[in-house]
Amino acid sequence: MDRRQRKTRDAIFNAFSRLLSKKNYNQISVQEIIDEANVGRTTFYAHFETKDFLLKSLCEELFDHIIDTAMGMPHSHSRLTCGLEADSVFLHLLRHLQENDLNILALLSSENNEIFLRYFKSNLKKLIVSQYAEKGRLKKSNLPEDYLVNHISSSFVEAVSWWITRKMKETPEQITEYFLATVDMLAL
Repeated sequence: MDRRQRKTRDAIFNAFSRLLSKKNYNQISVQEIIDEANVGRTTFYAHFETKDFLLKSLCEELFDHIIDTAMGMPHSHSRLTCGLEADSVFLHLLRHLQENDLNILALLSSENNEIFLRYFKSNLKKLIVSQYAEKGRLKKSNLPEDYLVNHISSSFVEAVSWWITRKMKETPEQITEYFLATVDMLAL
């Protein structure tokens, strides 16, 4: 994708994010997105087949960025800041959320949070598989591995939702500690 295409795509993402922070997803029309992004209809459809494809792409971009960086991709957090243990992956994710990377907090706390939390959980499962299951860290339990992956990802999403609802009063370190204490008995 060239620079011009990337710039247009970003304008559409930003417009869509602004609208989502104000309105329910089902109440937003493609025309509103086009108007907010200041792009033509043909341009919009050259990038996204439908509003649903736009939503999926936005979520993939948001969560891929956060999950990829948590899995060791370069970012402003160093490994020393988050530690070398796999448990620090959760702390790393929480720090990204606290920094409000890509304005994700507005989306997670909007009327549409169920949509975004569902995508977050889906992407989080991949992270848990790579950081825990593939490294044999879930073998301590007699529970099925896929059950544990689902449970851990669901618990983390709920912890994040709780934290956001409380206006992030706790530090990422505290939330990580709370979260790990709740799942430690199961498998970690």
